[in-house]
Amino acid sequence: MASLHDYLLVSGLLFAIGLSGVVLRRNIIVVFMCLELMLSAANLTLVAFSRFHGANGLPDYHGQMLVFFVITVAAAEVAVGLAIIVALYRARQTISTDGLTSMRG
Repeated sequence: MASLHDYLLVSGLLFAIGLSGVVLRRNIIVVFMCLELMLSAANLTLVAFSRFHGANGLPDYHGQMLVFFVITVAAAEVAVGLAIIVALYRARQTISTDGLTSMRG
């Protein structure tokens, strides 16, 4: 059976991969996917703590309820973020972050 340490290790690795993708990549869609990977890593941490820090043999469901709110916010972020990416592509004809350094169109 996996321990809390195992879940936190996987979550930390996922978050580190997402953070390195945000910092190092130039494609705005890849950056967007890496942000979602970071949110998934946070969700995994919340569920792991909820599962392993329960009382009377039952998990603490507060962390799992928070995960549903994070998923809801992430879904709204995807809708708005993709709309912004499409609008930027139509205006600039590029999805590279290097081409989006100024606000002038």
